[in-house]
Amino acid sequence: MPKMKAAIFVEPGRIVLADKPIPDVGPLDALIRVTTTTICGTDVHILKGEYPVAKGLTIGHEPVGIIEKLGSAVSGFVEGQRVIAGAITPSGHSFACLCGCHSQDGAGSKHGFRAMGGWRFGNTIDGTQAEYVLVPDAMTNLGAVPDGLTDEQVLMCPDIMSTGFSGAESAGIRIGDTVAVFALGPIGLCAVAGAKLSGATTIIGVDTVPERLAMAKRMGADLVVDFKTQNPVEAIMALTDGRGVDAAIEALGTQATFESALRVLRPGGTLSSLGVYSTDLRIPLDAFSAGLGDNKIVTTLCPGGKERMRRLMSVVESGRVDLRGLVTHRFKLDDIEAAYELFSHQRDGVLKIAITP
Repeated sequence: MPKMKAAIFVEPGRIVLADKPIPDVGPLDALIRVTTTTICGTDVHILKGEYPVAKGLTIGHEPVGIIEKLGSAVSGFVEGQRVIAGAITPSGHSFACLCGCHSQDGAGSKHGFRAMGGWRFGNTIDGTQAEYVLVPDAMTNLGAVPDGLTDEQVLMCPDIMSTGFSGAESAGIRIGDTVAVFALGPIGLCAVAGAKLSGATTIIGVDTVPERLAMAKRMGADLVVDFKTQNPVEAIMALTDGRGVDAAIEALGTQATFESALRVLRPGGTLSSLGVYSTDLRIPLDAFSAGLGDNKIVTTLCPGGKERMRRLMSVVESGRVDLRGLVTHRFKLDDIEAAYELFSHQRDGVLKIAITP
C-alpha cells in the first residue's frame, strides 16, 4: 500500500512525522496532494493535551493543494485542479446545514453534542499536515483557486480568514461603527481586516506584542492599546469619549478579554466572541447592566464550505485584503516537529507558519 508522510498525534506533548497509508477515495471524496498547509493555535491545544483527539490522528485543517484523485460521484472538478477546502467541512445535507448553520454540522446530533460542529480535519478525521489529505463531501467543500493567486495568498482562507471575518459579520458591523478587537493573533488580525471591510471607521486593536500591534495597523486598525501599559477598558472608553464601542470582538478565549470586551460596549452594543474557552465564563452584573443593557453576545465557529471559500478568495483576488504578511515563517513538512516547537512557544515573532511537503 502506498505511503505518505504525516504529522501524527502520539500523546500529549508529542506530534511526530511518520508514514501512513495514502487514503482510499470513496464516491463523494477527493484526494488532495497538499502543496501548502500551516499550524493553527488549535493544533497546539491538541499537542498540549488540552483538546482531546484520537492517538494516531493526522493533525491540521488548513489545506491548499491539487486534486490527485476524484471519487466516482464527484462532478464539477477535475484532477490536477488547484483547490482549497475549509477547516469546517459540512456535508450539506445535515439538520444543521439545512437550517443554514453549516459550521455546526454534527453538533447536537442523536449521537451526542459535539461542540466543534463540522470541524473534522485533524479532529475526527485525518487532517492536512501530510503529503495527501482526503476531503469528504468534495462537491460541498472544495473551492477552486483562481488563476494567478499563490498558495500563500489563499492559505488563510480555510480557517483564520474565515473565522476572523465571521467575527465582524456576526457583530453586524455597519458603516461608521467603532470596533474594538481584543487579542491580535492571526484570528484577531483577520477580524480587524474584516471589520474594516464591513465599514467600521474606527478600529481599536488590543494586545501587547509590538509586532502584532504594528501588524494590526497594516490590517486596518486606526488605534492600538497595549494592555500592559494601560488599562484597556479605561483607554477605550477615553478614546470613545465615554461612549463605548458599537462592537467588541473577543479573539482569545479568556475571562479577562471577554469581560473587558463586555465592559467597553455602548448601550445596545454587540460582543462577538471568537475565543475558545477552557473554563466557565462569569458575566459580571455591572458589566451586563443587570441584563437590561440591550446588549448582544454572539459566538461563531469558523464558517466553511465551497461558497464560503469562493467568497473569501474573491476578496483576496480583488486586492481588498492581503494576508501574506501573516506568514512569518516557512518550514518543510520534514521539519514540522521544529515548526511546532517554534509555534507552540511563540518565539521569533511568529504569526503563521507555511508548511510545504
